[in-house]
Amino acid sequence: MAISEKVEIPQGVWDFHGHICPFMPIGYRMGQVAMRELGVSHIGDHGAFGLSEMGVGHPQTCMIDGFMAVTGCTYGKLMMERLNYGKVACLLVVPGKGAVRVYLKSEFQDELGKQEFFVYRKKGIEPSQVPADVVKKVVDMVLTAPESEMFTVTKLPDFTFSRPKGSFNKMKCSKCGEYVFERYVRMVDGKPECIPCSGHDQTWINVLKGQQ
Repeated sequence: MAISEKVEIPQGVWDFHGHICPFMPIGYRMGQVAMRELGVSHIGDHGAFGLSEMGVGHPQTCMIDGFMAVTGCTYGKLMMERLNYGKVACLLVVPGKGAVRVYLKSEFQDELGKQEFFVYRKKGIEPSQVPADVVKKVVDMVLTAPESEMFTVTKLPDFTFSRPKGSFNKMKCSKCGEYVFERYVRMVDGKPECIPCSGHDQTWINVLKGQQ
């Protein structure tokens, strides 16, 4: 594998993510590539959307932290979503500039999977407990690999994505008395209730209960 100049990730990004692993920097590099392709820099307000093709329960989801950090597309600003495809790919959508998809090449994933780091992870050992030299080797692989060997980059000229219009309107739940933004209010016998009190749409809650 050819070696390129090592990508430097600010310490604050590592601190935010919480541990050193290969997938956060993969997401960081995905974001760098996507921004360059669309001619944008870190997005401070609400001028873009990030879409991760990962779902839940995958260790590769660490890439989302890196992608958010470099692009500015964060969950808190409602600029990041999961598509739940189970693929190591992210999209950056910038209205007026287009959209681009960055996929971690299958060949690179194959080579990455040979690293000793994943022997530990498959045993359930947390990244912070993996020997430092093993972690360094896999992370250096990610940070020094040429983009051409890592990523498939695809422009998506016809791709569109938009969110429901934001609203500050809210109502009090008739049962618990807590405020609920109007989009999430459920009417029960003519009275407004929050989702937990109404018993509606509790798929995620039921999933959590099943894990207890």
